[in-house]
Amino acid sequence: MPTRRTVLNAALVTAGSGVFTGAALTPLMRHGEDAAAVEPAAANVDAPAIEKFKLRMPVPRVLTPYSTSDGVDRYRITMRTTQAEILPGLRTTVETYGGYFPGPVIRARSGRPVAITQRNSLDMPTSVHLHGSSVPAIDDGGPMETIAPGGSRLYTYPNQQSHASLWFHDHAHHMESEHVYRGLYGTYLLTDAEERSLPLPCGAYDVPIAIRDAQFDAAGQFVYVMGDFQNRTTLMANGVAYPRFEVAARKYRLRLLNSSNLRSFRLRLADGGEIVQIGSDGGLLTKPNPTDAVFLSPGERVDVVVDFSRYAVGTQLVLENTLLNGGPAELLGQVMRFDVVRTATDRSEIPSALRELPPLPQPTAERTVVLSMDETGGANAKGYINGKTYDPDRVDDFIRHGASEVWTVTNTNRFVPHNIHLHLVQFRVLERNGQPPAPAEAGLKDTVMLMPGETVKLQATFDTYRGTYLYHCHLIDHAAMGMMAQFKVS
Repeated sequence: MPTRRTVLNAALVTAGSGVFTGAALTPLMRHGEDAAAVEPAAANVDAPAIEKFKLRMPVPRVLTPYSTSDGVDRYRITMRTTQAEILPGLRTTVETYGGYFPGPVIRARSGRPVAITQRNSLDMPTSVHLHGSSVPAIDDGGPMETIAPGGSRLYTYPNQQSHASLWFHDHAHHMESEHVYRGLYGTYLLTDAEERSLPLPCGAYDVPIAIRDAQFDAAGQFVYVMGDFQNRTTLMANGVAYPRFEVAARKYRLRLLNSSNLRSFRLRLADGGEIVQIGSDGGLLTKPNPTDAVFLSPGERVDVVVDFSRYAVGTQLVLENTLLNGGPAELLGQVMRFDVVRTATDRSEIPSALRELPPLPQPTAERTVVLSMDETGGANAKGYINGKTYDPDRVDDFIRHGASEVWTVTNTNRFVPHNIHLHLVQFRVLERNGQPPAPAEAGLKDTVMLMPGETVKLQATFDTYRGTYLYHCHLIDHAAMGMMAQFKVS
């Protein structure tokens, strides 16, 4: 891979107006790089000239374990660079799990452990975090628990939790932002008997789709500058810019993931057709949520069913993004296109009841969490949780094992959106700005968005593993600026 001289520039992103203010962090260079010689970002590809819907959207590859003995599914994955056709006719260098871009899929079952040996063949340290999982702290992929170049590490996931659409990604501190941007993420689909008993679309009709943005230079290579939300105006679905996906005239289950560093999406079908949300971060909702649009901030997942049987064969239907944040509609307004190419038998159904969630226990403690970052710019712009930047040697919150806590989380910034992701636990949203959660947020969550000035109240129960874990903004560039903290369960 060619050497990349990387200056990490913090940015302030206005949620609605698209106002963008640049600020600089201390340069964090890759090995052997000269901090005094920094390359300017290459010019953007003429994105309007990218032919939309030319390339097919790939379905991520499902990995097969090399061993299933002793009741454990075992995998070996090597993190390495390869090239992928993201833009028609061009090859982009990407960082991958196992050489797959988009990242691979691991299908797991509740109650059956998965063990993955991750080998790092990249030129920078890495750390693998299974986002949304309940795992022992040693296997959580902490930002300082890195795998050196040429090294390897075994991660064991007990899967002692209910079904959920999870994902895994790099979490090496100050490097996670660029690593995820260049492709270090994959899908982890955990199922259980409750989910398998439902007649939802399955097999080839159950499709993970990771949506994100990026910037490219004239040669089709990624341009990475931390916080550069404004210039990441090429949209991708499953690793391809503006792809088309051929579907049958029947129901599909689409597991949508926002794998962007900073950009949120509001997704709708171009004809305003119904989308039925059936799940969120932590698995199925209690009942279907018919809607015409779904919202995803970075790191969030939304599980939906779209019934293409209402369209004639030959129909071409665009998936739109209506959250432009002041950017160009011709680039940010269309994500991908569904092409209805055939008929198909469909025995799947969307039940009127999907699952039961147990009643929330009586809270045992309350905490206040304040998210903020410098909005004035400058060389030392940082992100904060409760007025502090991340310190790996500091524990910010001590939690009793078995406690069920209510956290009141507020974004005090005037212009910058944030979200919050808790490791170890799935939580329930109790209130948003003093009001009950909307149906889309009524299930189990591990990541929740806060626009400037918003307050969200959530409840989490810490009754699984003891140890030290993170909570942080999952607009990953903000986390790299210091917007992370640690809690210890003991």
